Amino acid sequence: MKENLKLAIQKKGRLTEKTIELLKNCGLEIENYSDRLMVPARNFPIDLIFLRDDDIPEYVQDGVTDIGIVGENVLFEKNTNVEIGFRLGYSKCKLTIAVPEANEFNSISELNDKRIATSYPVILKNFLIKNNINAKIIDISGSVEVAPSLGITDLICDIVSTGNTLRLHKLKPFIDIFNSEAVLIKNTSLAQNNYKQEILNKLILRIESAIKAKKSKYIMMNIPKESLEIVSNIIPSLKSPTILPLADESMLAVHAVIPSDQFWEINDKLKDAGASGILLIPIENMIL
Repeated sequence: MKENLKLAIQKKGRLTEKTIELLKNCGLEIENYSDRLMVPARNFPIDLIFLRDDDIPEYVQDGVTDIGIVGENVLFEKNTNVEIGFRLGYSKCKLTIAVPEANEFNSISELNDKRIATSYPVILKNFLIKNNINAKIIDISGSVEVAPSLGITDLICDIVSTGNTLRLHKLKPFIDIFNSEAVLIKNTSLAQNNYKQEILNKLILRIESAIKAKKSKYIMMNIPKESLEIVSNIIPSLKSPTILPLADESMLAVHAVIPSDQFWEINDKLKDAGASGILLIPIENMIL
């Protein structure tokens, strides 16, 4: 009997909820995973393995799991031999060097001879070497933000999303050294297993479809027939819009798929061109 593809995901943390949401949007039926190490999908040949995010790159490297979903920051910090199969576009954040609010840093050279607390010593070390900076790295697990106030270090280097934690500890960002997002990683030997590689290809197709759908909306509207060319030029459609006749021969119905983030930019222009009854509808999945 052929084995299911094994996917490692974070057991608990900022990636977990969005990863499960993505997989469900891909049509995978996932049972309650609370307090379970492994959960098979009911309708797809894949087993979900729930691990600490720090362990995922090594599990994938060693072939304990075939693929994994993890933040790039963790992946590069662990420096494992795996391949990035797909960038997922969520859980974006930055690894940032931050300084006390009262201090003024104007040049990267001012990092010389400073003590920097971080939970990401590998990424920070690579950045310092690349920029010829001689600073002391203090490796701290958790609560990095308190290090300057306790006199342990001068600066910190940590993951920043909103910046609220920095402000709470009277710190301010100085320079971003690494951009991160969730990525799907795979074992370097996976391609040699035709069956599992085929499953992965199907999963990636579903992921692409779900991500495209989330970034897009289906727009519908009625327009005067004479405004068709103007409206067609306004709509940032992924493909040519669908044009349908209406009972009122002077009017047309226009349907199109557009990028979600551009709707409010074109809404007023559409109205000025005579569009009415504008509807914006979510798309569950989309295959182009």
